[in-house]
Amino acid sequence: MLSVPPRPDAPEGSLLALVNLTAEVVAVLADVLQLKPEQIDPRQTFRVLGLDSMLAVEFVADVNRRCGTAVRVGALADHPTPVALARHASSTLPSAPLASLASPPSAEPEDERPVADTRTAPDVLGVRHVLKEELAALLSCSPHDIDEQAPFRLLGVDSILGAEFLAAVNRVYGTAERGPVLQDHPTVAALAARLARTLAPRPWDVDSVLDFVRDGRLGIDEAVTLLSQHG
Repeated sequence: MLSVPPRPDAPEGSLLALVNLTAEVVAVLADVLQLKPEQIDPRQTFRVLGLDSMLAVEFVADVNRRCGTAVRVGALADHPTPVALARHASSTLPSAPLASLASPPSAEPEDERPVADTRTAPDVLGVRHVLKEELAALLSCSPHDIDEQAPFRLLGVDSILGAEFLAAVNRVYGTAERGPVLQDHPTVAALAARLARTLAPRPWDVDSVLDFVRDGRLGIDEAVTLLSQHG
């Protein structure tokens, strides 16, 4: 479920329109990163989600084309999450009221709408983007300068930087990786493959479904459907 914190002075129609605009931004971002929209947390930063400077140009162009906005690439620095960018994008819309976005042109009947699999594993390419961004920040270089197949030691990653790098990775993905993993998976490509496997979806169970409902990432009806489908 997509959650957008409301502004106190936002009319109901405008809030619904902002939710729909945020959903459009997330959908565009998913296309650019070759992910599913359900894999994107709209409150995370674009950098953490895997959007680099080259992809940012394509992303902003697609947002403007799809939503009729007039966002500039530089706005990503001041509005670094999909939620924040959607709020900014709404201010660039032409004179037509934002509320016109509140009602999508068509929608599938409720009983035919597919249930989103919110536990889909992150795409390996997306994980590679994130790892290169985090590593580049530590090495003070561009992510494009990092060879995904080069051993970390040849990239200048010593034990201290390795620990900092893993701390950043654990923070992004909620994992608990430790130093030896860099020896067993000594390149960005190898580590990304491991993370994608580690974060692969597991069968649904009651506890995990309830966790997703409490976090606001799954609706009650979706939860009931999932539990009935998976026993």
